[in-house]
Amino acid sequence: MIRVGVVGLGKMGLSHLSMIRAHPEVTVDAVVDSASYILGVLSKYTGLKVFTDFEKMLDSVELDAVLIATPTRFHAAMVRTALDHGVHVFCEKPLTLTSAESAELAELASSRGLVTQVGYHNRFVGTFLEAKRLLDASAIGRVTHIKAESYGPVVLKAKGSTWRSKRTEGGGCLYDYAAHPLDLATWFVGDATAVAGTILGSVFSENTEDEVYSTLYFADGVSGQLSVNWSDEAYRKMTTRMSIFGTQGKIIADRQEIQVYLRNTAPAIDGYQQGWTIKSTTELTPEVWFYLRGEEYSAQLDYFVHRIDEPSLDSTNDFASAARTDRIIELLTQDAAGGPRLSSPATVAAATAPTRRRSLLGRRS
Repeated sequence: MIRVGVVGLGKMGLSHLSMIRAHPEVTVDAVVDSASYILGVLSKYTGLKVFTDFEKMLDSVELDAVLIATPTRFHAAMVRTALDHGVHVFCEKPLTLTSAESAELAELASSRGLVTQVGYHNRFVGTFLEAKRLLDASAIGRVTHIKAESYGPVVLKAKGSTWRSKRTEGGGCLYDYAAHPLDLATWFVGDATAVAGTILGSVFSENTEDEVYSTLYFADGVSGQLSVNWSDEAYRKMTTRMSIFGTQGKIIADRQEIQVYLRNTAPAIDGYQQGWTIKSTTELTPEVWFYLRGEEYSAQLDYFVHRIDEPSLDSTNDFASAARTDRIIELLTQDAAGGPRLSSPATVAAATAPTRRRSLLGRRS
């Protein structure tokens, strides 16, 4: 049995706790949080050992792994402490607030032979897994363009400040929403080499962005577009969609289904025909031992557990992968801070006319 501690008992932490406690190969031996009420309830009704101090838990309880689901600004120090104690780490996304820290932690974990994973759960969604399989099989030929989108109704009015509304805490649309399609994009077509025309726009929030738009550039001439908005009430909940265009067809995938168009010159792919083929997530998603929020959440924890037992398994979503996504987030932030490039007097006049702020980091447009 793998002995696990859960750190941070907010929405995601409690979800992880529920799922991992039900795993047949895991025992949860301790939890950490700053809220005495939650700890009191868990101590009384579950018998779990509870702590308010992370390092004290690591010193007091013998663990094999920890799940960290605290606000992002705490990740770096907690992950480093866990690695120094020789335990495997699953950490919620994004890994840290700088790619340098994330890369350093990836190197530290590797040097100590420890398993790491970051909570980019979309890589465990059946439709996105199928898109990856088709791309690896060159089903749509040479990829030329990718569009990464995510929309949802998180911030629909001005409201009180929490850590999720503060960029310095790891909040905001870029960290909380855009990180997911960015991670999928790097999984599908590799690392982004440059970004341009980035807009980090405020709709309702005072201290962070509510929308993220940018052009992405990848190796081998692949271009990309990023379109993310967490102030879109047209969506009942977060919806992530990836569209990949190639010389022999295209793939459009979200959590519900995958749509594949193959030209008559495309290679034969078992289960797919020329023209359109549509498959639903239900036919592509295996059952899990415990369902909460979606099969992908259980599947990612199960994969983490099995990687601890079998380190030779593919290291999907490890710290090194997450560091590459963190690097793109930095590029987007830096690009947005530069503001628009003004090319003529007429453009300058139009750009400086009174209008709402389009970027929290750049000048008015």
